Amino acid sequence: MFAGEARNLDERLADAALGKAFLLQGSDCAESFKEFNSINIRDTFRILLQMSVALLFCGQMPVIKVGRMAGQFSKPRSEPFEEKNGLKLPSYRRDNINGDAFDEKSRIPNPQRMIRAYCQAAEPPPRHSEQGDRYQELAHRVDEALGFMAAAGLTMDHPIMTTTEFWTSHECHHDNH
Repeated sequence: MFAGEARNLDERLADAALGKAFLLQGSDCAESFKEFNSINIRDTFRILLQMSVALLFCGQMPVIKVGRMAGQFSKPRSEPFEEKNGLKLPSYRRDNINGDAFDEKSRIPNPQRMIRAYCQAAEPPPRHSEQGDRYQELAHRVDEALGFMAAAGLTMDHPIMTTTEFWTSHECHHDNH
């Protein structure tokens, strides 16, 4: 996030603290490498935008949209170990730390997983891939819809029609105990 974006978010959150805006933050409790793809990102984004429209209509105030995504790959556990059939292994701390398979190799913390999480969070969806192509197709369809609205005489110069503010956040858990 750039300094200007951080200041904008700070101003919006101050509005929420004063009751002048509503904060909508959501997504999965923790992401997984297996399920991290452009379709899930798009669907989460779409749901958050749909919820924000409903909140805007019902609450008659601005909605601050924050997706808890693109980096939420680990999660602390209440117990450092789990046991199955007499075998005691370190707890699965999510994909940023170790694997979910219940075997010794999978449960060893692996710092390469943090690099993978960084790469996935830095560029969703990947370019030059099937997912990236689908994203580009969706973006093109949105552009066509906006073009249709402009041709129909709907004013397109209002900021609400040309932009939306959307921030991402995550808790950055990296506890390897």
